[in-house]
Amino acid sequence: MTDLELMEAAIAQARKSLSEGGIPIGSALARNGELLAVGHNKRVQNADPVTHAEIDCLRNAGRIGSFRDTVLYSTLMPCYLCGGAVVQFGIPRVVVGERRTFPGGPEFMRSHGVEVVRPRSAGVRRNDAPVYCR
Repeated sequence: MTDLELMEAAIAQARKSLSEGGIPIGSALARNGELLAVGHNKRVQNADPVTHAEIDCLRNAGRIGSFRDTVLYSTLMPCYLCGGAVVQFGIPRVVVGERRTFPGGPEFMRSHGVEVVRPRSAGVRRNDAPVYCR
């Protein structure tokens, strides 16, 4: 799968969260272009302040061994909690769909060697990722 297709999987998760009455943020995890897991924000649905989309996605991936050759896709720039999980698990690349609404922690991730890719450089068209808000 391409970056665009994998970001579409994350966007589908954001739409799912919205349909459940939650915050429309989605995430996907891939290895070598193969989708491993998806997740969506469940803070409202589960009354759980830490079930962010990226955390849900990583939980859904389970114990896959090393994360060092994976890519995390997120419809919104990961916050410091999620960025910390990226660093902790050694995920080397994060593809972000939107970062104007919430700037998140790209500098934190970059300072730990994570490549944080904006949509244009990831092959995702500028207007594709925020579609979940429409």
